[in-house]
Amino acid sequence: MPKKKTKAAKQRVPKKPKSAKPAKKKPAAATGTDPKRVAAILAKLDEAYPEATCELEHENAFHLLISTILSAQCTDVRVNQVTQALFKKYKTPEDFAYASPAELEKEIRPTGFFRNKTKSIMGASKAIVEKFGGQVPRTMEEILTLPGVARKTANVVLGTAYGIASGVVVDTHVQRLSNRLDLTRNEDPKKIEQDLMAIIPREKWILFSHQLIWHGRRVCAARKPNCAECNLESLCYSKDKTV
Repeated sequence: MPKKKTKAAKQRVPKKPKSAKPAKKKPAAATGTDPKRVAAILAKLDEAYPEATCELEHENAFHLLISTILSAQCTDVRVNQVTQALFKKYKTPEDFAYASPAELEKEIRPTGFFRNKTKSIMGASKAIVEKFGGQVPRTMEEILTLPGVARKTANVVLGTAYGIASGVVVDTHVQRLSNRLDLTRNEDPKKIEQDLMAIIPREKWILFSHQLIWHGRRVCAARKPNCAECNLESLCYSKDKTV
């Protein structure tokens, strides 16, 4: 005689099939990229920061490379304090390439992440000595082969030391301000760089990066932008404006 179904069994509800996770939406295209608006922004930046340049102190392309590696997650002011003594002790790529790792770590410790930075600095210096005749490469393709060097560092060195416009430097200030000005809706630095390269004239790539960095440090702060003192205020429609 077949067993009777219990009340619980009768009320059992079949499980719903698991639905696939929704695909991530692509960021909407920036609406502030009209050529006339971009030209007006560039003109305002020229007006405010005609002499903007890299604030990392250096005497040559190699020193700038080392300083830029040290600047990751560290202020330029702190890096300049560290390199003031560092470049007196280590003057050439050979000096860094064959330094004592433990000693170099102590020298650069105030910049943070000193173990990884020591590996990058020594690795890049060794490659410069052994592969590039002691000279920092002048092409994007070659400089990106150096340990610890990504596009941001490469653009800083190529643009500032050599005057070669291979791209746009995208640091935290450029990332934040290019979004705030609606020149891009992307968050990934590589995509932001591509967006900016598409709307900024090539002859402006180097200066534009420095100008936006200066503006981010002096006026357009992350938490509380000083919009009342900003000459871009009339062109900006960011949601977090303070005026």
